[in-house]
Amino acid sequence: MRNLHYLDQYRDTSKQVKRYYGFVGDETCGLFHLPSPVDKQSLKIIASSDGGWDHVSVSRPNRPPNWAEMVYVKEMFFENHETVMQLHVPASDHINVHPHCLHLWRPQNEPIPRPPAIMVG
Repeated sequence: MRNLHYLDQYRDTSKQVKRYYGFVGDETCGLFHLPSPVDKQSLKIIASSDGGWDHVSVSRPNRPPNWAEMVYVKEMFFENHETVMQLHVPASDHINVHPHCLHLWRPQNEPIPRPPAIMVG
């Protein structure tokens, strides 16, 4: 994941964030509001780096983020050379805290297996 100070102009430093999280984040975590590349509406993004994983959750108030928005977030929060994934876990493992939220994940200590390039297209 990038050093998140790169995105400080989008970082939420409100009293509510300080009260809820105890601080506004650092180079590894934080709450951000980026304008969507699709319609300029706010994307709410929570980033963290803990337990061997980089994680970014992306939500909008009235619909899930679309492909273009998720690509934009990947480009903003991760380095170009990093492989990042969305996971579709078994339904029994679903934890739905927000109905319009999608996630990006990257393990910090091992590469993500990928299919042959010809299959990715």
